[in-house]
Amino acid sequence: MADAVQTPQASFKPRIFSGIQPSGGLTLGNYLGALKRFVEKQDEGIETIYCLVDMHAITVWQEPERLRQQTREGAAAFIAAGIDPKRSILFNQSQVSAHAELGWIFNCIARMGWMSRMTQFKDKAGKNSENVSLGLFAYPSLMAADILTYHATMVPVGEDQKQHLELCRDIAIKFNNDYGVNFFPVVEPLIEGAATRVMSLRDGTKKMSKSDPSDQSRINLTDDADAIAQKIRKAKTDPEALPSEEKGLEGRPEAENLVGIYAGLSGTSKDAVLKQFGGGQFSGFKAALVDLAVEKLAPIADEMRRLLADPSHIDAILGEGAARADAIAAPIMREVKDIVGFVRSR
Repeated sequence: MADAVQTPQASFKPRIFSGIQPSGGLTLGNYLGALKRFVEKQDEGIETIYCLVDMHAITVWQEPERLRQQTREGAAAFIAAGIDPKRSILFNQSQVSAHAELGWIFNCIARMGWMSRMTQFKDKAGKNSENVSLGLFAYPSLMAADILTYHATMVPVGEDQKQHLELCRDIAIKFNNDYGVNFFPVVEPLIEGAATRVMSLRDGTKKMSKSDPSDQSRINLTDDADAIAQKIRKAKTDPEALPSEEKGLEGRPEAENLVGIYAGLSGTSKDAVLKQFGGGQFSGFKAALVDLAVEKLAPIADEMRRLLADPSHIDAILGEGAARADAIAAPIMREVKDIVGFVRSR
């Protein structure tokens, strides 16, 4: 894509940015693949900015009141999982205008060919690419703006977003090259640890998804202890005993998924889990997984319900976070406008 330049990352303050789309129904996959890691990064002392990307959500139709509800639910999940709005910045994207402003500038930096190669667009558009919104096509450009309007240097991402992050890097490099500046950092992905990709409890070859017709395929973050236990007990397995080492999980997607979930919830590796449970039957392993999942997840559901009982409190947290986010983004946008050549009042 763009010709690479050497951008001295040391000149940029270490800062993490990531976001979750408030499309409702956050699952165990969102917790292990994102929220749990967000909390870990917050505790490492690096500045952390977390966002409910509601502007991305409307690339497909959203009922307005439902979108508001889902945004608050997402914020409640962040907080219940351990994000402290005083230590991290937590807000919803649409409250900070720099996202849209920089997104448009990046639309003029990025190239149609780059966007056309985005596999997520192809997957979501399917055979109806002529009928989807322009926003869905330009989604990765706005994602780049989300990150770079804060000069973020690191982004925790799943494998499905890796291509979009590579595009973000290309946009940053091309902007710097086009204008002869060293203005935007070349962002580094943070992909690490067990269970970054949690699969369906009914089919270990498919990603756990809120869009799956079967509620038994996923653990929702709003599920109570009884629902969590029942879904794990009924999760699909195979008749063989658990292996004693990770290579023994090859060709056994359901077994690998449950072992990965245990590893993710316990903060250990799959090998460590298999050393503990290898050679045993799934009944005993599932009983231990039920206890662990209920211990880790049921308090999150309880706290989410408490927070959602007072929407005005959530709105106040998001508003305060947006003000803090804008304090970082606005000066960066002023510099961008000067670099691009826009006339603005001083």
